Amino acid sequence: MARAMFEYTKTVLKKVSFDVNLFCKEVDKAMSRLLPYEIEELKIFVATLIRQNPELNQCLIYLKP
Repeated sequence: MARAMFEYTKTVLKKVSFDVNLFCKEVDKAMSRLLPYEIEELKIFVATLIRQNPELNQCLIYLKP
């Protein structure tokens, strides 16, 4: 079940990456719902999206411990 949540989170983040505010909200939600090892994977995934959309770097604040 937890893995399904991570995959769902990735899908949602891809879909909302056009809007910085929505993206930040979804990252914040994901941080509270995912397991610790999934959060590490999420950080890598978000870094990849930020390389494609540099304006999303505002959301890095939500990825800090």
